Amino acid sequence: MPTLQIREAIRDAMREEMARDERVFLMGEEVGHYQGAYKCSQGLIEEFGEKRVVDTPITETGFSGVGIGAAMVGLRPIIEFMTFNFSAVAFDQIINNAAKIHHMTGGQFSVPIVFRGPNAAAHMLGSTHSQAFDAFYAHIPGLKVVSVATPYDAKGLLKSAIRDPNPVIFFESELMYGVRGEVPEDEYLIPIGKADIKRPGDDVTLICWGQSVPTAQKAAELAQAESGLSAEVIDLRTLRPLDTEAVIASVKKTNRAVIAYHGWPYGGVGGELVDLIQREAFDHLDAPVARVCYDDVPFAYAENLEHLSIPQPEDIHAALREVAYLD
Repeated sequence: MPTLQIREAIRDAMREEMARDERVFLMGEEVGHYQGAYKCSQGLIEEFGEKRVVDTPITETGFSGVGIGAAMVGLRPIIEFMTFNFSAVAFDQIINNAAKIHHMTGGQFSVPIVFRGPNAAAHMLGSTHSQAFDAFYAHIPGLKVVSVATPYDAKGLLKSAIRDPNPVIFFESELMYGVRGEVPEDEYLIPIGKADIKRPGDDVTLICWGQSVPTAQKAAELAQAESGLSAEVIDLRTLRPLDTEAVIASVKKTNRAVIAYHGWPYGGVGGELVDLIQREAFDHLDAPVARVCYDDVPFAYAENLEHLSIPQPEDIHAALREVAYLD
């Protein structure tokens, strides 16, 4: 089984889907002749040409709207944002058009479109380029929201997203494009809405997604080595729809839960998970649910301050110890 970087898995997913379905095309800033800002589209313009790999000006509202219109008439666009921070410029198109057209036309139009690109903090990019948009988009009915952390998941879920008849927000991570992992040569799909147990455990459920997955795995290793705690690491992979069955089944087994994620605490996906767990598994809990996330402040540019704002393995380990009453 070959080993690929996440950027290569994303590229291969787009290549396979573009070869399979001539309606699929890629559009965004520097996706073509520059080969992609993070080289996720390397080689695609040579293979498919400028009509299907479309370089755009810096006009997120414009090319998002063009993509939505193309999807309405039967094409399957992939819209790349150089960073999801720039998608804020296109909020009106995504939230008021892509998410609602199927509903507002009584099902006469579908919008099979994927908006993809890096989400959350990168490295020393300042407060306007370091935001996690998970809660923004997961809040909106009509959108599906995916967040990937491994090459295997990136390829299988992107292929499913491209084939989905609904608009899909597909979160990647600038810091994780070089992460390597095994990816099958044979075609495969991962269904949207299914979580994955990245590490089985018995003592506490550790829920994560996206950038927080490798951090959570390191925290679980630390907890096992230093505290004797066996943490079950669940990668949600999809934030909307949410795999509630996987979350609740794990919490009922371990009786404790920690949620670790990249995002602010107020009004975030972590709060939604806490609500889910206390409604569906309250009688199984032996401790309050803990959250480990960003500090509730705009990000600093300074490297040391940025580091303090982001959940680290030691922070998650401390939360695991807290819910296990080891402190």
